[in-house]
Amino acid sequence: MNYMELDTPALIIDREIMMDNLRFMQEYADRRHVALRPHTKTHKMPRLALIQEELGARGVTVAKVGEAEIMAEAGLRDIFIANEIVGESKLTRIRELAKTVDISFGLDSIPQAEMIERAFAGAPKPARVLIEIEVGEERSGVIEEADYLELLEYLKGCRNISLKGIFSHDGNSYQAADIQECREIHLTAQRRTLRFAELAKEAGMELETVSIGSTPSMMHDFPILDGVTEIRPGTYIFMDASQANAYGSLARNAATILTTVISRPTPERVITDVGAKGITAQTRSKGFCATRGLGLIKGWPEVEIFDVYDEHAIIYNKAFHDGVRVGDKVEIIPNHICPVVNLHETAYLVTDGEVVEEIPVACRGKLK
Repeated sequence: MNYMELDTPALIIDREIMMDNLRFMQEYADRRHVALRPHTKTHKMPRLALIQEELGARGVTVAKVGEAEIMAEAGLRDIFIANEIVGESKLTRIRELAKTVDISFGLDSIPQAEMIERAFAGAPKPARVLIEIEVGEERSGVIEEADYLELLEYLKGCRNISLKGIFSHDGNSYQAADIQECREIHLTAQRRTLRFAELAKEAGMELETVSIGSTPSMMHDFPILDGVTEIRPGTYIFMDASQANAYGSLARNAATILTTVISRPTPERVITDVGAKGITAQTRSKGFCATRGLGLIKGWPEVEIFDVYDEHAIIYNKAFHDGVRVGDKVEIIPNHICPVVNLHETAYLVTDGEVVEEIPVACRGKLK
């Protein structure tokens, strides 16, 4: 079937571009002598995670326990949950997963460590954790060295927790003004992460893993400093309008949302059949990832989504209006692909315009 025959809205993946993106990042990791552990929260598809492993990835990253469970069911055997896991229910599920897969997860405080120590009491294997280091994103992670050293000291006395390493995410790179500032954020985050690795060594705790992340920092062949062992980019597999701005080209955009023109009510306004429930209403407002509107129209470089309702995209552009008719199908390049994929049950893999595979988004909605 030609993909233009699909009912809409539909999540379309250009197979050749996707595969080129996967090879691009694997070659970057290999050239920099670090492991690639891709973040699968972008695609949420075990089928694609297995392809990433086949190309050389050393395990995968997920965001939630539910995603880890789905990946494990599909045969993925080395999984890192890049998030602080809190609560008896979730920790019990990780304890169960640890019986069959190599699973690790994030930690950033003694209160959380106390929960983990209790939850893994009597388990066949200790909980494998990585301490998150905050490097400028202003999200979770240890900030003060004193707090980190106190946490390390607590972990030394734990019988049910094994410290695998540390990790960081330079999400502030998305707000860099330009490539040079992105490079500086990338290097500064690594230096800070490595400082905490050195503190662990001084405290007598050798770390197996020093892991860093974020796609903008990995698309321009920036250096990886000695001591870093692993990178965790995610969005690179598909890219999006935001990442294209940072990269400087739409050539690596593999994912679009196919949508149908359903109305042309004024000489400039066009309505299509996908809205916030299919492309989100997300924008990025700062830096070289900043986006125009709520998505771009593929093949129409000056056309953007002006607004969305739940099930409607609103476009104002006379040339576009005059170039399409009710019933025509067009493709939207979303601003931020990760939440968009989570809105779709199925992705259609396309080669030369033909649908070659229908892939379930198996981790869709796995928020717990």
